[in-house]
Amino acid sequence: MLQQIVMHTPAYVWAILAVLVWRGTAALRQREMKLRSLFIVPAVMLALSLQDVLVKFGANAIALAAWAAAAAGTALLVWKFGRSRTAPGATPGSVIVRGSRVPLAMMMAVFFTKYAAAVLLAVLPHARHDALVAAGVCALFGVFNGCFLGRLARDVAALRGIGQAAVPTHAVRA
Repeated sequence: MLQQIVMHTPAYVWAILAVLVWRGTAALRQREMKLRSLFIVPAVMLALSLQDVLVKFGANAIALAAWAAAAAGTALLVWKFGRSRTAPGATPGSVIVRGSRVPLAMMMAVFFTKYAAAVLLAVLPHARHDALVAAGVCALFGVFNGCFLGRLARDVAALRGIGQAAVPTHAVRA
């Protein structure tokens, strides 16, 4: 059965996996990047997850509520207890991002959750209408998105704190 699943997977799915592995591998190394580039991966993962929620379960209130609650709760926890991975870069508008395994792990988690949910719904189409399946899958997507968004919020807050600390108090005018 596993062989059949892999054989019937469209080629574009493997291309997406390759791009995610490439981006995740790049995140393993410290690098300097534009501040706005920090928003790309969280935005893409957010779009992929929401697209999957809507395609697989429709505008189901339970599915969307499970996604939103899990995303908000996880984002808050990661923002509150996470650690910033950025520092100001050498040029204005750039940041230095510490290498980390977390983005690769999170991208793979989103990919394989999407893949597993697609397989589940292909094998058991009636599961699409099961509130528990919808809530579980969507909550899992919400957790992943919350991790990305919480890390982004933590990094931006840390950079804003550094920027504010660098401005002399006598230079600030009301």
